[in-house]
Amino acid sequence: MSRAEARIDLEAFAHNLTVLRAAAPRSQQMAVVKADAYGHGLLPMARAAREAGAEWLGAALFSEALELRAEGDSGPLLAWLAAPEDPWGEVLEAGIDVGVSTPDHLERVAATGQRARLHLKLDTGLGRAGCPPSNWESFVSRAKALQHAGRAEIVGIWSHFTVADDPRNPLNTVQIERFHAGVEQAAALGVQPEHLHLANSAATLSLPDAHFTLVRPGIAMYGVSPGVAMGTPQELGLRPVMTLIGRFTTVKRLPAGSGLSYGHQYTLPADATVGVVPLGYADGIPRNATNVGPVFAAGRRRVIAGRVCMDQFMLDLGDDPALEGDEVVLFGSGDEEVPLAEDWAQATGTIGYEIVTRLGPRVPRVYVGEDR
Repeated sequence: MSRAEARIDLEAFAHNLTVLRAAAPRSQQMAVVKADAYGHGLLPMARAAREAGAEWLGAALFSEALELRAEGDSGPLLAWLAAPEDPWGEVLEAGIDVGVSTPDHLERVAATGQRARLHLKLDTGLGRAGCPPSNWESFVSRAKALQHAGRAEIVGIWSHFTVADDPRNPLNTVQIERFHAGVEQAAALGVQPEHLHLANSAATLSLPDAHFTLVRPGIAMYGVSPGVAMGTPQELGLRPVMTLIGRFTTVKRLPAGSGLSYGHQYTLPADATVGVVPLGYADGIPRNATNVGPVFAAGRRRVIAGRVCMDQFMLDLGDDPALEGDEVVLFGSGDEEVPLAEDWAQATGTIGYEIVTRLGPRVPRVYVGEDR
């Protein structure tokens, strides 16, 4: 093993897709693999999603979708986050569906000369991408005109939740109602696409009224809870997919009172064995994990001792034995004392999504359960 690695459990990934399928049995799955599959590796996870039965893949960036096509994926694929300079024509030529939110998007589609497969996005309350309800009628009418001219096919209408990770929040019901209203308004204009989709991971697991023809699970596929109010991965029936492991590069004995790392923000309370782990903020370890980041090392859970450096951090092992080369688990299954990604999120004031997606390219991904 190298100094560190992220072990990706493909059997756990397939299990999670099965759990999500059972939660929305009448909907097709769009497995979201944006952001390098939430840090797990775009191409291997896309292959694993297809093998597990996902009918669709979802990517944010056009470049992600084009990479999938270049590597041979030919199934239904949606990309939705485009900059003006992006290669719209190349994307449409590759048979990639595009999510569109503005009249400018429609004009860029028209300018390519390619026939586009469009998913019209309605802003039901997130305030991010999506056409505002006040402009929805004109937006749908323009898209319909492109379809009438043979320049487009309106494949879907979609939106995105704001607080689905809080299933009891009344805004979820408001957004579902707004989505229905937008669909009905489009139907009155003669637009009735094959697919409607609103549900992300949280809504797939907890809001059946949001299960239309497609659901778009993302973070839950990777065994990370969509939010604190949803419960732990274990409570949701999910299995964490990524286990982040480092190895001690230095183990030494230091006397009581020794300061550790920059600024001496940690001082040994007694004579102790100190281990150095070669992972730091250049690898995606949060710098604010200083003195709080949980790890499993030398037989039990501990926290980082002293400031997280660019390439490494330190642990106070007390009198517990350790050797250079021994494994240190930053997060993984949550079994026994092994931390979850959610434990890191709680310790550093963020969400599990960020913990897994921020992991840098210096950490190799090793796929377990892949028969290639």
